[in-house]
Parts: sequence; C-alpha cells; structure tokens
Amino acid sequence: MAQDIRVWFVAPEMAPFAKTGGLADVAESLPYAVSKLGVEVAVGLPFYRTIKEQGVNAKKVFAGLKVPLGDAVLPCDVFEVRTEQGVPVFLFDRNDLFDRMNLYGTWQGDYEDNLERFSYLSRAALIFAKEVRADFNVVHCHDWQTGLVPAYLKTLYCKDPFLSKLSSVFTIHNMGYQGIFPAKMLSTCGLPSSELHPDGMEYWGDISLLKAGIVYADAITTVSPRYSREIKTPEFGFGMDGILRNRSVDLHGILNGANYAVWNPATDPFIDNQYSADDMQGKRICKATLIREMGLDAHFLKRPLCGVISRLTAQKGYELFVKVVEDIIRLDVGLVILAAGEQKYQQVVGEIAQQYPARVFPRFEFDETLAHRIMAGADMLLVPSRYEPCGLTQIHALKYGTVPIVRATGGLDDTIEQFDPRSGRGTGFKFAGYKTKDFLGQIETAVRMYDNRVAWGKVVENGMRADFSWKQSAQEYVSLYKELVRRKQGQLCGLEGM
Repeated sequence: MAQDIRVWFVAPEMAPFAKTGGLADVAESLPYAVSKLGVEVAVGLPFYRTIKEQGVNAKKVFAGLKVPLGDAVLPCDVFEVRTEQGVPVFLFDRNDLFDRMNLYGTWQGDYEDNLERFSYLSRAALIFAKEVRADFNVVHCHDWQTGLVPAYLKTLYCKDPFLSKLSSVFTIHNMGYQGIFPAKMLSTCGLPSSELHPDGMEYWGDISLLKAGIVYADAITTVSPRYSREIKTPEFGFGMDGILRNRSVDLHGILNGANYAVWNPATDPFIDNQYSADDMQGKRICKATLIREMGLDAHFLKRPLCGVISRLTAQKGYELFVKVVEDIIRLDVGLVILAAGEQKYQQVVGEIAQQYPARVFPRFEFDETLAHRIMAGADMLLVPSRYEPCGLTQIHALKYGTVPIVRATGGLDDTIEQFDPRSGRGTGFKFAGYKTKDFLGQIETAVRMYDNRVAWGKVVENGMRADFSWKQSAQEYVSLYKELVRRKQGQLCGLEGM
C-alpha cells in the first residue's frame, strides 16, 4: 500500500470529459490505477466548453481563486466532479480562456493565446492546491501544456513553505508537440528573465514549455520503454535529444496501459455481438455487420478486412499508406478507415474510395462508436507510424482479436511480438524500415497467414490473451512517486539541519 503518497495530476485533457488523443485516456486511467494501489489522487483540468455541454454534475468548491497572468490577476472559480470510478476532478473555470469550440485550436491552427491559457492552468493548479491546503506530495503533469508546473516549483515557489514540499513528474506523450512561443512572452508566464538561458527556458531563441517540463521536473517519464531510448537520439528527439541525454538518470520509460473496462469485446456495449477468446462467434457477426453497413462487397466475409483508426498525419505513417493503398486492394483485402487529419491524405484516400467503393470505406472524423465497431469487425489493424510514443489502438486490437501490422518503433515495438508460425509465438506483424516495400511485405505475410486457419487462430488467440492492463505500469509509477517523496524528505531534513 502507498497511503503516504498523494498525487495531484494536472492535465490538459481527460476522458471522458475532454479528449483529442491518447493523453486523455491516460489521464483517466492512470489516476484510478494508482489509487487502487493506495495512492490518494485528484486531477486538475480546464473547465472547457465541451465539458459544460455534457451537463456534468459539477459542484463549485472555490470562488474567486486569484491567479496571476502577466501583469494581471485573473480570478477563476473551481468546480469538482467525480469520475465513474470516484476519482475527484477539479475544473478551473475561466470563460475567456477555456470556453472555446476546441481544446487547442481549429483546423486553421493553434489558438494564438495558448501560452496564456496553459500558463494559467499551470499556475492555477498550484495556487489551488496551496489555498485548500491539499496535502499532495507529488504533482504529475502531462505534455507541454503543463510543462510550466515544474518550472514554477523550481523558481517562483522554490521557497514557498507549502509548495516547496512538492516533487514533480513530467510525462512526455509526444516529443513532436513542444509548445514553442516567442522569448518575449516569458514575462507572460510570470517567470523571471534569469530563466531565459540554454539550461532553462530558452530554446533556439524562443521558449519551449515542453523543454520547461524536461529541464525543471524532478523525474521525466515517457509512455513506453523504447520511446524513452529513442528520444535521446537525433532522429526522434526533435532537437531536444541532448537535453534528454543530460537527464538520462531521471528519464523513465513506463508503458501506457489499456483500459479494459472500455476496450473489451466481452463487455463492449457498442458492438453488435460480444465475444471472447473462448467464443469467437460474435467477432464473425461483428465483421458481417460492418461489411454490410459500410457497403463493402460481401465476399470480404471470407477475405481479410483491414481497419485503420488513426489521425491522418505524417507521424502516423500515411505517406506510406497512400503509396501502397492500391497494392493492398490488389491483395483482395477490404479497407475500413476511420481517420481525420491532413487534407492531402484525405484527398488521396477519398479518391481511392470513389474508385473502389465496394472495397474501401472511409470516414474522415472521430466517431467513438464506429472505432469500437471497426475494432471488433476487422481482421487486421494497420499502424505504419513513422514514430509512436506508445499507441493504444494496437493494444486494443489485440484484445479484440484484430491482428496488428505495425512499424517496429516506440510502444508499437514494445507491445507487438512478431508472429512465428513454427513456434506459435507472437501477436502480430512488424516491419523495421520506414519503406513502402517493408510495410507492404508484412501485409502480404499477414494475408498469406490468414489463409492458414490454424496459424491465424493462434496469432489471434495470443493477442486476445495478452495482458496490457494498467496494473504493472501503475506499480512502476507508485515506485517512482515513493522514491521522489523519499528524496524530497531527505532534502528537507538536510535543509532543516543546516
């Protein structure tokens, strides 16, 4: 048990309240997972418009919290809501900052005041903890939007009798998003100009909130072991590999877990027929329903049906996908695509779908219900990412008996084992080189394996029986929290003895 650990999670999004990607799933699942190990938890989140539109039963717990932003002090009200699992979530309500249609921007680009918005969130989270005397001893923040939290603790609040007792953990969900702003806006964050240097906030003449989290946090985590190694290289470090190498001792790769309460074909309310590894009849029904509703040729009942559930971006490997999509079709494989993103990829996929309407079905939006139905109805899931910090779709696919075909990078490599028909070991198919021939080659291998019903049944069963729940990862986080608290107590005792 870990009753002496109390963690204040600060995140820019959290399922089911506000979500753009996997970060929201982690912000929902991880606090609950560590709470089951005896850790006291709470989550701080902006009170976005999308949360209000859900009609959540939020109770005001603090009125007029005074939060500095630049030269001004902007008050906000704080509301509390509970997740279905009982985790308390505190919502910071400031309409001029968070009452927007989207979380971070529109299709035209990021909101111009994102620095102000997330500086405010970071400062508000710490001030609220102090005002209500919340007895946290660890603050765990996520991605660039909360990177200022560790910076504030090491600068503005380093001598604060209450906040100086907090240790900080900063989790990098994706190095590609760095929160870069003009250096002249440092004062907007409330940080002194003395922090504008290469070992502090400065990043190639600008400031980076991601770098702030990396530099000032007591511990840094990434969402898979391999990604923690990859980001220390020029290929994956996005210009920050040197900084990360300098902090290697404090950098930990902890694999994201799957939320099997939501992603489980045996209990999934969104699919037509529930099923499990012991009774696969429901998956065949789900496939038949998906083919019929998507208007695909009925002969795909006996041929492979590939699913794609992703963002249409270069990071997700769509420059590879669009080059091989017609080759995939020529393998007599059906495609169901749920993806939205860059227009150039949508245009190519849309044109292919018009050319092969009975073989390809695309939907260019996020639809949670359809995502579950594709996961249940498809035979294979394509994940050709250029890089992937962790990825959750391939983990969900395993549980649904949908065999992943992935690039061996980041969390994809950590979670998928290449299937070997001779030994019967493995859960999917992987390719290492970021080349079309490598990607297509593994699809061809999987399609051939599909015709071998014994081998295919084995790879499907292996995946469905794999366990990527949060239990092990939550234990790793609790161990990290304990170490930080122990270290901080030692530092405080040392100061008292001086």
